[in-house]
Amino acid sequence: MSGITRTTTATEIVLPGKVEPAGLRITTRELPAPAAGQVVLELAATGVSFAEQQMRRGKYFDQPPFPFVPGYDVVGTVTATGPGVDPALIGRRFAAVTKVGGWASSLLLDAADLVPVPAEVSAAAAETVLVNGITAWQMLHRTAGVRAGGTIVVLGANGGVGSTLVQLARHHGVTVIGTASPRHHALVRELGAIPVDYRDPQMYRRITDIAPDGVDAVFDHVGGAGVVGSWRLLRKGGTLVSYGTAATKDVEGNSQMPVLKLFARLALWNYLPNGKSAHFYNFWAGRRRLDTFRSRLREDLTQVLRLLADGVLTPQIAAEFPLSQASSALTLAESRTVAGKVVLVPDARPA
Repeated sequence: MSGITRTTTATEIVLPGKVEPAGLRITTRELPAPAAGQVVLELAATGVSFAEQQMRRGKYFDQPPFPFVPGYDVVGTVTATGPGVDPALIGRRFAAVTKVGGWASSLLLDAADLVPVPAEVSAAAAETVLVNGITAWQMLHRTAGVRAGGTIVVLGANGGVGSTLVQLARHHGVTVIGTASPRHHALVRELGAIPVDYRDPQMYRRITDIAPDGVDAVFDHVGGAGVVGSWRLLRKGGTLVSYGTAATKDVEGNSQMPVLKLFARLALWNYLPNGKSAHFYNFWAGRRRLDTFRSRLREDLTQVLRLLADGVLTPQIAAEFPLSQASSALTLAESRTVAGKVVLVPDARPA
């Protein structure tokens, strides 16, 4: 049985190539009716992740060729269902992680990728914990396996992933040292972490002063040469979780090279007989076993959304922009002046 079969006019934000944020293009097209197993999801909220900031520079590890519609995750309402999809989904609100395609007023998705959003959670709030929340949850609990009573370091504790990671760790009974610029230290304290200035040349020494016996885990999205300092912070049995290469985002050249160099360094460290371990967290790892990947994602995101609904997590919304102002949203997100996530919402309909 299928639902509505009409076509849908979608407004999309297209990344045409390596352009400044102002170079984003606004286009419209007719979406085809959803195929078997698909739905049409009407946008309620999407957002600007670090991934899109890398993609516009051509620096994201496995981004598609230009032009394409960015948008790593999305919250929306099902407006049509394809063959084999329960039409009762129409009118219900769901979240999905898309990697690309989310910056659109409507988009086609596989129904199997949808995760229900609790009624008491706003679309913008849910958007802040989709890729950020799953990433933070999986790194803390699945990759590092940090136990209650431990101590961790979160680089960029004011960011989308970082602020969520701090909150999840504190809820789990973990002490958190979080790096951020001084203007964000009040927020970092409010989240429950001990702030350290990431611009301080003695940043790693400051952290060692706070945790002289070493820490149980470091979560590092920066990469580059600084990852050596993160590794040295670990106690025996500690875990380094690297999940990005922000340090090289503006470096010209092969976008895969910084990641491959980081992989090689982490692999070498894992062979050293010091009891420490190093991992690179990849959100999409395991997708070859699609059913297992989807099941794990659904399980983890459901738990994160429930913590959000229960008030354990406070959504960190930096700003909201209408979809048509995606270039301004991207500019703000890249300015490094805001805490939390920049969210895109639908444009107001004409009266």
